[in-house]
Amino acid sequence: MSASLRERLNKILARITSDAFLSGSGIGNEIAFYIFDYPPEDELIVRDHLRTLLQHIPKQKHGLRVKHVDLFDFVLDCLKSRNLLDKALKMERIKGERFVRDELVKGPLREDRLNHLFARAAQPDQHDVVIVSGAGTVWPLLRIHSLLNNLHSVMGKTPLVIFYPGSYDGLSLRLFGKIRNANYYRAFRLVP
Repeated sequence: MSASLRERLNKILARITSDAFLSGSGIGNEIAFYIFDYPPEDELIVRDHLRTLLQHIPKQKHGLRVKHVDLFDFVLDCLKSRNLLDKALKMERIKGERFVRDELVKGPLREDRLNHLFARAAQPDQHDVVIVSGAGTVWPLLRIHSLLNNLHSVMGKTPLVIFYPGSYDGLSLRLFGKIRNANYYRAFRLVP
């Protein structure tokens, strides 16, 4: 892990528990979506730090209501609720991953259909911050820029923080530092 990543990770707790962050100060009328991008090779370090972060938030700011949504678990739950998980696993062995992605689960996992399911899982009206992880583990079934585009209507003013294994330059996302997604410019970098 580089020293700069360590410094950035160490700034997260103070940032997301600050009154300015929680009230949306300084973002104008923009939505409170934030991205913490990091080198994908540091995924396990970031996961470990996230576990520690979630334990320390209540100690740093008593009463702060934080919800963590792991997108991998979220997608599994969505597929289970539609009785598609076992079928998807079976069809992947028979017809391959592309068939499952492009034919079997493409409709049920369309981001414009997932926004209300995500809102039900994240409960933004009952939390002060929603933290999302697992962006790399759900690709290519779920694309973060599309999900974000569809969450505007359900998140309200609750800040949403996405941990993203790749890069975000304020204009576009690059998953794993290589896969260029469509431009997404409505999020802020959590810690520059």
